[in-house]
Amino acid sequence: MLQTSLQNSKDSIVAIATAPGRGGVGIVRLSGDDLTPFIKGILSPGVTPQPRMATYSRFIDADGMSIDEGVALYFPNPNSFTGENVLELQGHGGPVVLDRLVQRCVELGARPARPGEFSERAFLNDKMDLAQAEAIADLIDAASFQAARSAVLSMQGEFSELVNRLVEDMIQVRIYVEAAIDFPEEEIDFLADERLNSNLRELSTQLGKIMHRAQQGSLLRDGITLVLAGKPNAGKSSLLNALAGNNTAIVTPVAGTTRDVLRERINLEGMPVNIVDTAGLRDSDDEIEQEGVRRAWGEIEKADVILFVADITETEQPDLRSIWPEYFSRYPHARQPITLVLNKIDCSDQPPGQVPGSKTTFALSAKDKIGFEQLISHLQQVVGYQGQAEGLFSARRRHLDALAKALDLVNTGIRQLQSAGAGELLAEDLRQAQNHLSEITGQFTSDDLLGRIFSSFCIGK
Repeated sequence: MLQTSLQNSKDSIVAIATAPGRGGVGIVRLSGDDLTPFIKGILSPGVTPQPRMATYSRFIDADGMSIDEGVALYFPNPNSFTGENVLELQGHGGPVVLDRLVQRCVELGARPARPGEFSERAFLNDKMDLAQAEAIADLIDAASFQAARSAVLSMQGEFSELVNRLVEDMIQVRIYVEAAIDFPEEEIDFLADERLNSNLRELSTQLGKIMHRAQQGSLLRDGITLVLAGKPNAGKSSLLNALAGNNTAIVTPVAGTTRDVLRERINLEGMPVNIVDTAGLRDSDDEIEQEGVRRAWGEIEKADVILFVADITETEQPDLRSIWPEYFSRYPHARQPITLVLNKIDCSDQPPGQVPGSKTTFALSAKDKIGFEQLISHLQQVVGYQGQAEGLFSARRRHLDALAKALDLVNTGIRQLQSAGAGELLAEDLRQAQNHLSEITGQFTSDDLLGRIFSSFCIGK
């Protein structure tokens, strides 16, 4: 993919940069080495836009007829988003008009841009690193104010700066270690130097701190998958509606009303949650209900957190293993966090909130929306969400994986040095750790990875 991108980097590309649909303003963006044919072929005769100045013009077709009229903005290289010459045509936001402008650009020699190709060119032309490019897509997709703020910080380079600083520190340690290996005849045992051990511990500490901030940023970006499970008529759909704040699911007194998987993306006090309502778990001769139960178990397997909902009026022993033995027989070694929700306290004397004697059992009424505060705080605590976007940056799963691998390698190297004085093994661990960190910013990244990342972007960005 990267090779193909480099081969096509001289092509002029075009795309609609504004969202689909009708709007007051629509933007068509061009990027390439030479945009003279487009300036002469689309703008009014004699109109030449000055760099970074809005220029009013008609937008014309091959016959000189007006397609639209609006403002042209020209950004000469390298002072543009892509690092190439960029021309923006800002006209009226009608889909037909914008499509005609794109077609006119194609007639003049441009090709339609691939998804994310403008950002890809910015990356290839060193206008931004890979983490910053990903942050652009994260900002567009942000589902909350906190997520948008963290994406902006990443886009501005805060995450990248931390990673680059850590890489530089790691390089200095590597230089010291490899010098000690290359000059074994020296009387001083450099590998036993306390300064080296101190620097290694500092690397591990800093990696851990960045890892923690990245985990919080990942929660803001991706949220968690919360699955509602339980027997029929326990109140799962009522709980979904209460959490979502609308009547997403159909609620009736009839057991087995929910037969398929229902999904809703909600925001719980700043934490994005992908909540999944499932069919009631029971044996049935109904083929449709059987399929619903099969799908329910499939969602349970993929859940980050499970809320098992039980009717408190039908629950004699509020113990999860007693109420839901099927789960523990299916997954004896599962480590998914499971919280027991005793619903319908409006029909009992049970007070709302955390049940005494259990850290993972909560009583509430989904119907009357009572007892939710402690449950929400519990869910945030389970996934490690701290609720503060200040200083957080947007992070993806691949960033967390790279940081985790780097941290593990540094800690392994420390143990190798302390137990056996194995400088060569430490040097190799540090080299691999540096490569993993460099993957975050794209300094050391496979072509396939770049292709997957940029193909997920929207067209025109």
